[in-house]
Amino acid sequence: MRHQLFNIDTALITDRCVVRRFREGDGKAFYKLLDNNRDYLLDHFPYLMAEAAKNRKDAESFVRECIAEWLLQRRYAMGVWHNETTELVGFVQVFNLDWGVPMGELGYFIDKELIRQGIMTEVLARVVRFAFLQLELDKLVIKTLVDNYASQRLARRVGFSREGDLRQEYRLPSGVLVDLMRFGFARETYGE
Repeated sequence: MRHQLFNIDTALITDRCVVRRFREGDGKAFYKLLDNNRDYLLDHFPYLMAEAAKNRKDAESFVRECIAEWLLQRRYAMGVWHNETTELVGFVQVFNLDWGVPMGELGYFIDKELIRQGIMTEVLARVVRFAFLQLELDKLVIKTLVDNYASQRLARRVGFSREGDLRQEYRLPSGVLVDLMRFGFARETYGE
């Protein structure tokens, strides 16, 4: 365990959102978010849909696993809560952590009603800062489907650079293998 991570922030503030660690009882709100975005998420986050979107109990179990993994320093999963509505509107996580480098991968989505409003840009910028300055990671990566242009633009907007393509790296729920595009961001190039 990395003792310096015992006192990191569990809530990050942006202009329009609070990005915070999940708490017991957040499963109901998380299930609602997943259910409202089911069609999009089935293609982009099938593992998440399989684990958490069957019913509210599974969503609550997923939330509690996220809490445990945070405490065990295995994954830092957070809900994105909108300041005005106080509703859960997104999800972001630093996962696939390799403490030997140290590096991690970012995964994220926002409610379909809030796409292209700049909310996820401010959320990711804040999470990148958290990952570099508090988690003390030296590198972050984002992997997107090659046709997910919105996510690729978002990655570039917050400072990531394209590193290459990963051929037949991801299996869609239909069984088809597709390519991913990998983006990276090194802490040495991060300027607050």
